[in-house]
Amino acid sequence: MPTLLSVNNYYYRRGGAETVFLEHNSIFEGLGWGVVPFSMTHPRNQASPWSRFFVDELELGSDYSFAEKLARVPKVIYSMEARAKLRALLEVSSPDICHIHNLYHHISPSILGVLHQRGIPTVMTLHDLKVACPAYNMLARDGICERCRGGKLRNVVLNRCIKGSLALSSVIWAEATLHRMLGSYTRHVDRFVVPSRFYMAKLAEWGMPAEQLTHVPNFVAASEHEPRFQPGSDFVYVGRLSPEKGVATLIRAASAAGVSLRVVGTGPQRTELEALAASLPGDIRFEGFLSGGALHEALRRSRAFVVPSEWYENAPMTILEGYALGKPCIGSRIAGIPEMVREGQTGFCFPPGDEAALAATLKRVAGLSDMEVFRLGEQSRSWVETEFSVARYVERVTALYRELGAA
Repeated sequence: MPTLLSVNNYYYRRGGAETVFLEHNSIFEGLGWGVVPFSMTHPRNQASPWSRFFVDELELGSDYSFAEKLARVPKVIYSMEARAKLRALLEVSSPDICHIHNLYHHISPSILGVLHQRGIPTVMTLHDLKVACPAYNMLARDGICERCRGGKLRNVVLNRCIKGSLALSSVIWAEATLHRMLGSYTRHVDRFVVPSRFYMAKLAEWGMPAEQLTHVPNFVAASEHEPRFQPGSDFVYVGRLSPEKGVATLIRAASAAGVSLRVVGTGPQRTELEALAASLPGDIRFEGFLSGGALHEALRRSRAFVVPSEWYENAPMTILEGYALGKPCIGSRIAGIPEMVREGQTGFCFPPGDEAALAATLKRVAGLSDMEVFRLGEQSRSWVETEFSVARYVERVTALYRELGAA
């Protein structure tokens, strides 16, 4: 059977990208493939016989001394360590294809040239917009931002896009500028897997060759999620508590609509959001970070889950997991979200940031009969079992691997 070299910064379940990366590895191992991971050392990593080849841990913004920070800057921009360790790994393995998820700033794009020199077909899943926007998300302090379009990368420094820091933003500007000059992505990556059609269109607008972009939606193993179609009375938000996620809009809308809201997650805006909720009438509760069975149970108890994002979301795994648990989605009509909501069948959309429209949608769903909400949940589960199943994902990815001569 073929061997897959699978690359990602982190080797533990940190977020949506890591979930896809680790599940992808598990699926292909189950199909009989050899899977060789290449990642960064981290105390939370899963065990791996290949960990001796992992690059040393590096975290942007960590509490390093000034000298330590200076020593790490070259690694962020172009890691010679990652190139050397990958070469050592390739001396003892013979991958037929490489599939990369996230490598920016930790592993770095420096490894792409090594893969190209060895003639290893390379696929990269774009979980964010980093190949176009140095700050990943086309988001600035004043909202959605496309200032860097057309190669105007200096804007990442002018706007201090990385953690509000001039120093960090300058490092990331240098990294993005160098790899743009080297053509690291366009010359050395054979195909980009893009989970949303919105991202495909946006990246093409920014000048990426359309023929390098292939749409492959994310997936969820629905069989591992026990659904509960019987609706509860509460609405639930699951995710990071930060401004771009639209949680403040949701809290105000829930108060205006007179519905109960449970907020699951943590993040830099938590204190501010709790103060906002306390200042408004209504039943709004914060449940903190939940995972695994506790998270699934929070979704199962709900009437519907809400994804109120106000930035360019790609293809949120929360939507797929919520559907798998038998719940409809209320999502903002922005970026990849409306692609994942069948209006009136698996949920409803509203204009991003529109508090009144969201309040009206919440009231609408609250006013539906339990049987109507039950049917929405059934249709959500049915859709995820067909269009976003593991089988469909494998079919799409192996077709791409075959096209590149590796399956």
